[in-house]
Amino acid sequence: MNLSAIEQSVLGLPEVERAPLVHFLLDSLDAPWVAKIQAIWLNEACGRADDIDAGNVNLASGKLFGQQVQALFR
Repeated sequence: MNLSAIEQSVLGLPEVERAPLVHFLLDSLDAPWVAKIQAIWLNEACGRADDIDAGNVNLASGKLFGQQVQALFR
């Protein structure tokens, strides 16, 4: 079966059957990058946790941070 035949076959499916197929195909395109992105974020989170544990950063509450951001726009 060539690509054109597959396209025509898939387009003949009802929308309720095509939607999961679309999601499956899109997920398959992202699959190689998902693990890499998760590893990058985990490394970032661990680095930030290490900075907090070492006292290298000044922590602020979410409320204080929100007030500081709002003050920047006044």
